[in-house]
Amino acid sequence: MLDTVRRLGFLQLDPIATVATAQHLVLWSRLGPFDTAELDRLLWKERKLFEFNAFVYPIESLPLIQARIRRNRRATTYKRDRWRREFLKTNAAFRRYVLRELERHGPLLSRDLEDRSTNEQLEHRWYGRRYVGLMLQTLHVHGEIAVVGRRGGQRVWDLADRWYPKTETVPVREAERIFGEQRFRALGVRLEKGEWVAHPDAADGPVPDRVTLLSPFDRLVHDRDRAEALFDFHYRLEMYVPPAQREYGYYVLPILVGDRLVGRVEPRFDRKTGKLEVLGAWGDTSQLDEALASLAAFLSRARRPGAPPGPLEVDAPIR
Repeated sequence: MLDTVRRLGFLQLDPIATVATAQHLVLWSRLGPFDTAELDRLLWKERKLFEFNAFVYPIESLPLIQARIRRNRRATTYKRDRWRREFLKTNAAFRRYVLRELERHGPLLSRDLEDRSTNEQLEHRWYGRRYVGLMLQTLHVHGEIAVVGRRGGQRVWDLADRWYPKTETVPVREAERIFGEQRFRALGVRLEKGEWVAHPDAADGPVPDRVTLLSPFDRLVHDRDRAEALFDFHYRLEMYVPPAQREYGYYVLPILVGDRLVGRVEPRFDRKTGKLEVLGAWGDTSQLDEALASLAAFLSRARRPGAPPGPLEVDAPIR
């Protein structure tokens, strides 16, 4: 699992879990059924991974993230940068209160903190007027606090100096160069002057015809235009498209067989009943049952962390 995250560079986090969380689906696609408690162990016990701003990174990337943090503190280019600076300036006492509470009583959940923001109506497009969450996120991207655990899916916060290990200082420009090289190596190709260029270490051998399903946040298809150019596969996530206007469905996953994207499927997992449903499938679904069986085994284990994978009912009306 750790090697996989290192090869990918990061895992994206997302709260939508129609089947499973984005980070778990990405790992399952590559590893098959696994114990999700292992990811927690790497994050919160061994600290070989860390969470920052809705992504999971290998701990070796911490100096690069801290370079971005220093840039975040100075940034004024974008509206969000100016908004954060104004928010912290207006709520200086609130900031001091949050940091003091974490120092004295941390680690804490957001609900453990009072909203001591000013009465000024600062509206945020994501957080609205939930000022505690907004303050925590702002202090997080400025490197003052860190995510040090998860409790019921909620982030647990503490002072960054108590969580992050000491690291070297990397200039921002060098950090972005390293990130760019990591991205190139992880994706295998990149577009240069209108031409696709393969990374020197990219393998060019045969790919086994293993079948799996991909998260919408998987790097193989996350760049939709890249996926279409390389795989001739048009894919869009239609969660925010009105139902009557959807071409396929709410949460549709590409089907990968070997090195080909051959179709798509819309699964849904009912956590109360333990039932994996298939609401629809399109394209070449000849090997779909194999992928569904693996996904079912993974979901079965995820319901009972630490337990071996077991059978899970699959209701699959494929069309």
